[in-house]
Amino acid sequence: MPDARNPLARLLLPVLRWNAEQGFEGYRDTIEQGLQLGMGGFILFGGEAAAVRALTDELHRRAPHPLLIGSDLERGAGQQFRGATPLPPAAALASLADLDATRRAGELTAREARALGVNWVYAPVCDVDLEPRNPIIGTRAFGTEPAAVAAQVTAWVEGCHAGGALACGKHFPGHGRTVGDSHAERPVVGASRAELEADLTPFRAAIAAGADAMMTAHVAFPALDDSGMPATLSPRMLGPLLREELGFAGLVVTDAMIMEGLTAGGSEADASVRAVAAGCDVLLYPQDALGVIAALEAALQDGRLGEARVQQALGRIAAAAARVAGAGHGDYAREDDRRWALATALRALRVIRGEPRLPLGAVRLVEIEDDAGGPYPPYPRDAFPAALRRAGVELRDDGSPLVVLYCDIRAWKGRPGISPAAQARVRELTDAHPEISVLLFSHPRLECELPTVRHLLGAWGGEALMQEAGVAWLTGQSGGLPSAAAGLDR
Repeated sequence: MPDARNPLARLLLPVLRWNAEQGFEGYRDTIEQGLQLGMGGFILFGGEAAAVRALTDELHRRAPHPLLIGSDLERGAGQQFRGATPLPPAAALASLADLDATRRAGELTAREARALGVNWVYAPVCDVDLEPRNPIIGTRAFGTEPAAVAAQVTAWVEGCHAGGALACGKHFPGHGRTVGDSHAERPVVGASRAELEADLTPFRAAIAAGADAMMTAHVAFPALDDSGMPATLSPRMLGPLLREELGFAGLVVTDAMIMEGLTAGGSEADASVRAVAAGCDVLLYPQDALGVIAALEAALQDGRLGEARVQQALGRIAAAAARVAGAGHGDYAREDDRRWALATALRALRVIRGEPRLPLGAVRLVEIEDDAGGPYPPYPRDAFPAALRRAGVELRDDGSPLVVLYCDIRAWKGRPGISPAAQARVRELTDAHPEISVLLFSHPRLECELPTVRHLLGAWGGEALMQEAGVAWLTGQSGGLPSAAAGLDR
């Protein structure tokens, strides 16, 4: 086969998404095209850990140069890869005010990622949770106070480096004030330059800690660039602000190119040219790789894109990939890591109201699902009932009710709160059973939307780890962990 490599292809990282029926083979054409063209790497979503390791071994072995293999691992390698260790959401970690725990979370995430052949972690989230109506950040952020978030970000980056992976702060210059979701629209943040200093504080901390990359926000900030361009396309935000004022010298990567916040009113190809010209080094998640490469070539020829800018980006990509070159090494899913993750999740649970407790005798588990209906299924909900059964709890349709409400941040919802239908179902249950206990698998601040619940436990998110932690708290059984009540305000 003739050499089809194109230097510009190294600016692109297409997606490989696991499918339960085909594994990664549904993306075989993307894999072959990427390797033949010499793309800079790939971003992975989902998969069995062993299959991920097999895929990345192949990619690293066959690639013409060291690859960047990235993944969204804000909640540990187990967030994406079944069999690796999951971690609590960032807000849950930060609620412990334990920087050592956050540092260990970053180290564990990176160590397991490298064991699976993933060398670029798209974390930590540096956004400050400044807007409760934000439909996309929520528990992904370390909190509401810029200085405290900065300390958490620093600890996480330090841990990630100790684990051997590249760390990526996101979403520059901050997605925490938006009331729109950049997956579906281009949000505009009207805060003043002085107000935005709060948003920038964690990014400054990430840079000081040596973060290897920054991911841009598809969000417009008129106080930073009055042209109306989102940060991804803004030479002012990526040049004078990020490179010069903040002193960042690493990789700048776009948020996903498929998002409407970037391509609204234009094409992916045009946005790609403008993003590179503005200062982005890596184009993440392009849908039409050949079209993007052709657009970059045309822009070089007609002067819209300078050769020096392209070479600068290619140099940064090569340098970053060289620092983490090689296939997977090390182990994952160690028992001590799993136990630590569950103990940490248990520590993060919070009594919001009253005295939540497990009903006496047989239990009727009432699940209220507020996360279904989008393009991707919610986390499986089998961990909670399975953990109850392991703890010896009898589940019966005629038992005493226990309510679990799942309401995670989901991009497609366009809202941060609990749906009217879910709220109505909770009211119905509390009217019939005033002393019923409810576990809220979402941000504890949503308790204001559940005024009729007398006994409420906050569990931050609906992933399996938090489900298991909820059962451990209720039953006092934690597989050898300290008592579920230890260190908690019950």
